Amino acid sequence: MAAFFKKYRYFFLFFFLLCVGIMIMFYNALAWRKALPVYTPSMVNPELVDTLVQHQANKQKHIIAPFKFANQNGDTITNKDYDGKIYVADFFFTTCTTICPIMGDNMVWLQDQIKDMPDVKLLSHTVTPDIDNVAVLKAYALKKGVIDQKWNLVTGDKKDIFYLARQSYLAVKTGSPDEMYDMVHTENFILVDGKGRIRGFYDGTNLDTPDPEAKNVKQLLEDIQWLSKHESK
Repeated sequence: MAAFFKKYRYFFLFFFLLCVGIMIMFYNALAWRKALPVYTPSMVNPELVDTLVQHQANKQKHIIAPFKFANQNGDTITNKDYDGKIYVADFFFTTCTTICPIMGDNMVWLQDQIKDMPDVKLLSHTVTPDIDNVAVLKAYALKKGVIDQKWNLVTGDKKDIFYLARQSYLAVKTGSPDEMYDMVHTENFILVDGKGRIRGFYDGTNLDTPDPEAKNVKQLLEDIQWLSKHESK
C-alpha cells in the first residue's frame, strides 16, 4: 500500500490541490453572491433624492448625516446612539390608514426577530411632526409594543426630517409644491450598516411574498444577520 501511494504521490498531490482550489472558488463565489451593495444617491430613483446629492456616486462619501430628534419618551436621540449599530430606518405617520399599519406590523415582527441582537436597532421617523408629538408617539409605541431599547420613534423639526429623508436615506418623495418640506413617505425599510452606509431597500409592506421588483422583510432579516456576522461595525 505504501508503495502504491509513493508511486502515485504526485497524482494524489495534484488531486488534493485541485480539490482545495475548487473549494476556494466555490466559497468565493458564494461570498460574492451574498455581498450587499453600498448605495449612493446616483443608484436610487431620482424622485426620492434631493437634487443637491442626486448625482453623488462616491460610496465612501455617502453616509447618514448627523441628526437630533426626540423619541417616544421625550429623550434626545442622535446619530451617536446608532454609531456602530446596524439599523433599519423608515418613515411613517400615526394617522396613516393605507400602508403604515402594514409597515408597523412588519416592523413589530422585525423587532421580535432582532430583540436579542445587541448590535441591531430600529428607527422610525414621522413625516407629520406637527401632529406626531412625543405624547402621540408614546401612545403609538404602547399600542405596538415597542421595546424602547431597540426601537426609537422620533419627531422633530419638519425641515430637518425632510432633508434627512431626501439627502441621507433617499426614501421620501416631495409632496405638494405649495407647501415647503411636504413629504410623501414610501413603503421602504432602509438597512444601514455600522458605518452609516445604506446597504439595502426593502418593501416594508411585504413580509415574505417573493417579488422580483423588491426585497421583502424576511429578506431584510437575512441581510441583517449576514451583516452582523460578516462585516465589522
